[in-house]
Amino acid sequence: MRLTAFDSQTLRTYLRRHRIADLPALKQALGTRADLTVFRKLTPLGYLSSYTLRGRFYTLRAIARFHEAGLWSHEGVWFSRHGTLMATLEAWIARASDGWFADELADRLHVQVQDPLHDLARQGRVRRSDVADRFLYTAAESQRAKAQIRARRTADAVPLVADATTLAVSPDELKAAILLFYSLLDEQQRRLFAGLESIKLGLGGDTILATFLNVDAHTVARGRQQLLDHDVASGRVRRVGGGRPLAEKKPPTSSP
Repeated sequence: MRLTAFDSQTLRTYLRRHRIADLPALKQALGTRADLTVFRKLTPLGYLSSYTLRGRFYTLRAIARFHEAGLWSHEGVWFSRHGTLMATLEAWIARASDGWFADELADRLHVQVQDPLHDLARQGRVRRSDVADRFLYTAAESQRAKAQIRARRTADAVPLVADATTLAVSPDELKAAILLFYSLLDEQQRRLFAGLESIKLGLGGDTILATFLNVDAHTVARGRQQLLDHDVASGRVRRVGGGRPLAEKKPPTSSP
C-alpha cells in the first residue's frame, strides 16, 4: 500500500496567503489528521509559533516583519524573533540597560509574564532583586546584573540619566551635582533646562521634572514650549516688558 505523500510547499503557499494559521487549519490544508506530519513539513520551512495565545498559531520567519524590538503581530496574535515567550523574556532581560519590572514587560509584550518569569528565575536563567519594594529582573550573569540594578536605582533617583551603567558616582551624588548646577542658572535658563529634559523624557516628562527639580509642572511646560517655538530671549531672564514696572524717578526738590 502506497503512503500518501505530503508536500511542504502546500503549507508554504497556505501561510503566504493567510499569514498565520492554527494547527487544525494547517492539517486541513495539508490533508492529514496527524499533528506530527504537519510539524515535519513545517520544520524545513523555518516556522515560528506565537508567544501569545499559548502558542496556538504558526507562521514562517520569511513572512514575519519584525520591528526593532523583534516583535511582529497579525490580527492580534504576537510573534517574536526569539521564538517562545520564555526565550523572548530571557533575551530582553539580558540586553536591558537597567533590567525590567514585570509590569513593564507585560505592557511591552502584550501578555501576562508572571509565571514564565518565575520559571526563568527558578531555572537560574535570570535573576530577580528587590528594588524599590518590587522585583527587578536582571541578567543571570552576576556583574551584568549588578550594573543593571545600579542603573535602575540611578534612573529612579535621577530621571535625567538615560544610561547609568557606566557612571562612577552614586545616584545621590549625581542628583546633588545636578541640583547644584540647576541652582546656579538664572530664571530663564532653569525653565529651558527643565523643558529640554522633559522633551527627552517624553510623555509625563513635565511631571517627572517638576518633582525632581521641585518646581511647578507649568513652569516645565512653559520652558518646553519656548524651546519648541524658538521663543527664547537671548541674554535676558525675562522678555522685554516682563517683571515689575520700574518706578518713575522723581526730580530732586529744591530746598527753601
